[in-house]
Amino acid sequence: MQLSIDLRALRSGVTRRAAMTILGIGCALSCTVMASAAGTPTPDDENLWLEDITGQRALEWVKEQNAATEQELKAHPEFPAVFARLQSIGNSSERIPAVELIGAHLYNYWRDASHPKGLWRRTSLAEYRKASPQWDAVLDLDALAALESENWVWNSARCLPGGGDRCLVQLSRGGTDAVVSREFDLSTRTFVRDGFALPEAKSHVEWRDRDTLFVATDIGPGSLTDSGYPRIVKRWRRGTPLSAAEIVLEASTAEVRAFAYRTFWPGFEREFAVQSLTLSHSKLFTNTAQGWRQLALPLDAITEQYQDQLLIQLRTEWQVAGERFPAGALLAVNLDAFMKGEPRFEVLFTPAPRSALTEFAMTRDHVVLRELENLSNRLYVLSREQGQWQRHRLPVPEFGELWLAALDPFSSNEFFVSHSGFLQPGSLQLGNAERMSLEPLKQLPDFFSTDGLEIGQFEAVSADGTHVPYFQVSRRGLKLDGRNPTLIYAYGGFGITQLPDYDANIGAAWLERGGVYVLANIRGGAEFGPAWHERATKQHKQRSYDDLISVAENLVRRNVTSPPHLGVMGVSNGGLLAGVMLTQRPDLFGAIVSRVPLLDMRRYHRLLAGASWMSEYGNPDEPQDWRYISQYSPYQNLRRQTRYPRTLLITSTRDDRVHPAHARKMAARMESQGHRVLYYENTEGGHMGAADNRQRAYMNALTYVFLFDELSRGRRQSSE
Repeated sequence: MQLSIDLRALRSGVTRRAAMTILGIGCALSCTVMASAAGTPTPDDENLWLEDITGQRALEWVKEQNAATEQELKAHPEFPAVFARLQSIGNSSERIPAVELIGAHLYNYWRDASHPKGLWRRTSLAEYRKASPQWDAVLDLDALAALESENWVWNSARCLPGGGDRCLVQLSRGGTDAVVSREFDLSTRTFVRDGFALPEAKSHVEWRDRDTLFVATDIGPGSLTDSGYPRIVKRWRRGTPLSAAEIVLEASTAEVRAFAYRTFWPGFEREFAVQSLTLSHSKLFTNTAQGWRQLALPLDAITEQYQDQLLIQLRTEWQVAGERFPAGALLAVNLDAFMKGEPRFEVLFTPAPRSALTEFAMTRDHVVLRELENLSNRLYVLSREQGQWQRHRLPVPEFGELWLAALDPFSSNEFFVSHSGFLQPGSLQLGNAERMSLEPLKQLPDFFSTDGLEIGQFEAVSADGTHVPYFQVSRRGLKLDGRNPTLIYAYGGFGITQLPDYDANIGAAWLERGGVYVLANIRGGAEFGPAWHERATKQHKQRSYDDLISVAENLVRRNVTSPPHLGVMGVSNGGLLAGVMLTQRPDLFGAIVSRVPLLDMRRYHRLLAGASWMSEYGNPDEPQDWRYISQYSPYQNLRRQTRYPRTLLITSTRDDRVHPAHARKMAARMESQGHRVLYYENTEGGHMGAADNRQRAYMNALTYVFLFDELSRGRRQSSE
C-alpha cells in the first residue's frame, strides 16, 4: 500500500505500546554479532558458522549465493521491465504523504528518486489540503549522510508534545532497529549542540518535559535483557551524565524490557512505567505522591489513558468488582477511582463470535473505534455525554483496510482515516469527532490496471473443523482448469490482522500478468478477536499451518489451481509459515518464497530478539515445548530424500530483529541435501529488508519474477 499514516502519536498506551515496540526492536547489530550465537550449541547443526553475521567466511558465502541468484533471475527477459515498473511506483510523486502533527505543522518523511535516503519536511494543514502542497525542508538525510560519511536510514522523530520545539531524531545505520538518538531543534532546523544524545542502541526514549527524558538504553554489561532490550529505565535531566540519572524501574534479564513515559492530557498529566514480562504480558505502574505503584490490571490487557479515564481492552476474560467482562471487550474506568479500589466500569465495546475491536484512537473529547464484523469495517465515534458514553456511526467502506490516527489527541477533535482495498487505491479523509464528519483529503491514482479483476471471499475447513475465510483476487470469469498461477499470502501470528489492502507491487507484478492472489485469514491473527490469536500459539501453533493447508487444498478442490501452479509467500513470522508449508506439504506447492524468516526454531530464542517471542512459540529449551516445536520447525524437518518445491529465501545482513542465520542456514542445508533453492541477502535494510525504494523494488522484482516463472512453468508443463 502506498498510503501509510504515522500512528506513533496516538500510541500513548502501555501494553499496546509495549507490543508494538517489541515487535519492532531487536538488539543492536554491534552488540550481537558474538552474542547472537550464545547458549548451548545444537550438536547436529553443521551451519552454526553462518550465525556470525559479519564473519568473513559467512559473508563470502552470502556473496556467492547472491551472485548465483542474481545471475539467474536478472537474466530473465521480464526482470528489467518488472524492476523498472516497481521502482517507478515506489518513487512516484503521487503517493499520499504520511503526516504527523508536531506543533503547528504537519511533518512528513519522504523518499523519491531525488532523495533516496529521504527528506524530513513540513507543511500546514491548509497547504496539505491542496492537490500539490508546498513543503518546507527540515532535514535532508542524503546531505547529512554525505556530510557525516554515514549510511543513515530514517527511523523516527520523537517530539515534545504540546507544541514544543525539540525532537529526538532517531537514525539507523543501514536500516537496523538499533538507532542513534540526537536532539533536534525545529526552530533552527539543526541538531542541538551538547543536547540530549545517545549512541547506537535499542533505546526507548520519551519526553518527560523539555529538560528531562525517560530513557531505557544500553548502558553497559548487564543492562539488557536476554531478548536484547533495555531493562533499566532512568529519568535523565539535561546537563547531567546519564550514568548519574535516577533509576525508575528495572526488569529482570529473563523478562523482555522496561520503559517509561508521560501523558500530556491537560489537567490529567501522568507518568507511567512498564515492565514487559513477555511480549503480551506487562506490569503497569503509575507515579503517585507515595512513589511508583502497580495497577491491578490483567497482565495481558491493552491500556490507554484518556483524560481522567483508563481504557482497558481485554485479551482474556476478567472478573473484577463483582463483574465479569469477556475477552475482547473495551472498558472505561475513572483512573483515580480505580486506584482507590472504587471502580465503576463502563463497557465501550462487547465482542461477538465474528466481531472484534481492531483499533481505537483518541481525540480531545472523543474516542474513535474501528470494529470488524465478519471482516467488514464499522467506525464509531464515542462521546461522553452527562457521564455516559454514546455511540455514533460514521460511514466508511465496509471492505478493505482502515487506519486511524488522531491529529493531536490533547488539543483537537480531528483525526485521520485512511482506506484502501485490493482494487481501491489508498484514500485519506480528515474526520471531525465533534461534527461527526469526514472530509476527503487525498486519493491515490491507480498504479495498476484493475480492468477485469474481481474479488471473492471463500471459506476453507481446517483440520479441526474451524472455518477459515480467505480472499481471492482474480480475473472475472476465471477459467477453473487448475492451471492458474496462484499466490497465497498469510501471516498468522502475534494477533496481527490481515485485511484487503492496496499493494501496487502485487498489482503490477502479479495480477496484471494474470496471476491469482489469495489472502488467508488464518488463526494466529486477530480477525475475530483475541481468541483467534490465542488458539494458535505455543502448543497450538500447528493450527495456523493447518489453516493455510486447508486454504491451499480448497483452492485446488475448487480447481482454481493445482500444486504445480500454487505458491506461498510469507514475511517474518509469515516466512516461518512458508517454511512450514515447504517441509510439511511439499506436494501441495510449486514454489515457496520466505522473506526475513524464522526457520530454525531450535535456536530462535538465542538469536537477536528471539527470546521476546517465547510467549508466541514456546521455549525450545523446555522438553515439553520442544516436543511440539520440533514437529514444525522447518530447519530441523528438512529431509534429503524428499522432493521440495523450488524455494527463494530473502533476508538482510542488517536485520537485527530476526537473525539472517535463519535463512542462511536453511539455504545451506537445502543446498547440501541437493534441493532446489535460491538465496538473496541484502546488505542493508534491517527487518524491512530494504533501506530505500530502489532496494525494495529490486527485491520485489526478484520475488515476482521467480514466482511467476516457476508457477507458469508448471502451467506450460501441465498443458503439454
